[in-house]
Amino acid sequence: MAPRVMRFALRRVLREVRHVRPVPYGRATGLVRDVYRQLERDFGMLAPPVALHSPSPPVLAASWAMLRESLVAAGETSRAEREIVATLVSQRNSCPYCVEVHGMALESLGRSSEASAIAAGRTIPDPLAGELSAAARTELTAVAFAFHYLNRVVSVFLGPSPLPSNVPDSARAKAKAVLGRFLRPVPGAEPGESSNLLPAGSRDFSWAAGNPFVEDAFSRASAAFDSLAVSSAVRDVVTRELSTWDGSPPGLSRSWAAAAGDPAVRLALVVAKAPYQVDDALVAAAGLDDRELVELVGWASFAAAAHCVSLAPARN
Repeated sequence: MAPRVMRFALRRVLREVRHVRPVPYGRATGLVRDVYRQLERDFGMLAPPVALHSPSPPVLAASWAMLRESLVAAGETSRAEREIVATLVSQRNSCPYCVEVHGMALESLGRSSEASAIAAGRTIPDPLAGELSAAARTELTAVAFAFHYLNRVVSVFLGPSPLPSNVPDSARAKAKAVLGRFLRPVPGAEPGESSNLLPAGSRDFSWAAGNPFVEDAFSRASAAFDSLAVSSAVRDVVTRELSTWDGSPPGLSRSWAAAAGDPAVRLALVVAKAPYQVDDALVAAAGLDDRELVELVGWASFAAAAHCVSLAPARN
């Protein structure tokens, strides 16, 4: 399939997004258009985990800035090392969509042994657990942060696989091979080029001091999330719950979140601590429109990701 035809087909995968309607590529304007163009240029495709944020342009830009400057932009660490961190974090967060995507990316990079091991649930070395320079640790911590964020968002808005639901089992292997080619690194992705998408931020990310481009991107993203119209009730309860959370999954029951009377607060809590527990009923009960839903889920996911990287390195 020719690259242009495949790119058009990948744009149609946005129809697989649940609960909200992403802005179609052909109707994108302003900030959404700018992010879409940069996303296709630097990531190789209109990735649904980013594009689904389009009902809220600032959250779209923030999610792309975090992904671009952590996973995509050139740096001291290799793309394969970053993909391993992305896949391991996704595995810990029970996000099969992201595990499959980044397993395909590892395959495309010639790291099929690691991809097969992760798919089989076996342990492989975590690059973040080794001896690293300050710059390398910053880059890989940024990847962990971005995927703690994206895993939560994907668990709410996407299904268990990046392949469309109408792809038959007999064609999945071939479809994955084709999609994997689009996940190879795009040459020339210089760091810092997402900075023009969002206003400057002022938050100090001490873990990002080893890379000014990463620090700037995450500061800008943080400012975007801080500015959202998320209720003080949601912010207060989620912040309080995260302050004493050790990062361990709370289990399969949602009884721990039942005390939150407000459905929007309950949804935000589950997104933050157990995104694999989010279901259609929980989302529907919150009664939010597309922009409100993207912003609530995005804010809770960002708060949880920030908390996760503040824990011991072994929990990244």
